[in-house]
Amino acid sequence: MSELLLPPEHRYAKRIKEQLNEDGSELSILNLGPTHPATHGIFQNILLMDGERILEAEPTIGYIHRAFEKIAENRPFYQITPLTDRMNYCSSPINNMGWWMTLEKLLDIEVPKRAQYLRVIVMELARITDHIICNSILGVDTGAYTGFLYVFQFREKIYEIYEEICGARLTTNMGRIGGFERDWSPEAFRKLDVFLEEFPPAWQEFENLFVRNRIFIDRTVDVGPITAEKAMNYGFTGPNLRATGVDYDVRVAQPYSSYEDFDFIVPVGKSGDTYDRFCVRNAEVWESLSIIRQALAKMPEGNEFHADVPDYYLPPKEDVYTNMESLIYHFKIVMGEVPIPVAEIYHPVEGGNGELGFYLVTDGSRTPYRLHFRRPCFIYYQAYPEMIEGALLSDAIVILSSMNVIAGELDA
Repeated sequence: MSELLLPPEHRYAKRIKEQLNEDGSELSILNLGPTHPATHGIFQNILLMDGERILEAEPTIGYIHRAFEKIAENRPFYQITPLTDRMNYCSSPINNMGWWMTLEKLLDIEVPKRAQYLRVIVMELARITDHIICNSILGVDTGAYTGFLYVFQFREKIYEIYEEICGARLTTNMGRIGGFERDWSPEAFRKLDVFLEEFPPAWQEFENLFVRNRIFIDRTVDVGPITAEKAMNYGFTGPNLRATGVDYDVRVAQPYSSYEDFDFIVPVGKSGDTYDRFCVRNAEVWESLSIIRQALAKMPEGNEFHADVPDYYLPPKEDVYTNMESLIYHFKIVMGEVPIPVAEIYHPVEGGNGELGFYLVTDGSRTPYRLHFRRPCFIYYQAYPEMIEGALLSDAIVILSSMNVIAGELDA
């Protein structure tokens, strides 16, 4: 029966035939995805199974490929942010800020310190959101639904802060070249204070539910391990690399947005297994909370929320109607009359899943000549077939969950 699922020349079909000839037992083929709810995204793995044991896996990607990089080459620079939202949509503001910082590097724009600190706060909130989703869903995949239901309310509280900042929740389209489109409201800071007070006890309870839980430990320890050397060879970054013991973090290695002003630890694991990936993300949430508190405590006085760059920053709409200079700047920006340097640059940020990079080539026009997104999910997903080889089917689910493969970032 299994042979009928694949053409006879496929390697799985050949292995099934060899197995039948050797010992009479029958291997089977199983489709994991592309619409299986446990894959948490639209991607497929064709598994060659010996009972419950995975012998081989063949991944297929591209089910939601949207050609973002080619679309971006036909959009003005300031209209590319909505595309970045739709990669890792679990932490959209990090994508947004990374893109704006890429343009600021291109245009040699110095962002005010206060705006940089505001960016740090929103990026760390996005990291917390990303890790809440990853670790709570990992709990669901091991049979523990309670933790997921309990901590998800705090993702909503972060989304309410996003709403106060930019009016959106999931795909935020937040910020502008040089900073933010508007200053943060007092209500945004109030909601942030409430979150910082209520979330830490809940996260501690979430940790207590899993970290020493016998069932959870049995399901995750020594499941899907990867060595530091192999992880680096595959191009791993972020929590999945740090779980192997490598303390690489873009915020430390190549500081941006004044991250050098803050004291924080880069959590690392040892074995690179599912349990270590879970623990590293848990620890990073505590560090993100610390960074947010430091940013609030060190926040410069005043109300600067963007750089003074009228050539690239759209003036307020009410000024456009009444002030000739604002109307001219508005027209020049929208119509692409502002000069753009011819350059080739790369700017990385520490995304929720690792190094999120923007490789930009410009030719002086109002759109990129070439734009490539370095998407961490796309890079480390290539290791998944090797990581699940020899594992049980149930292990394959938790390994995928602990890697936090986001389909939108995988395909782009």
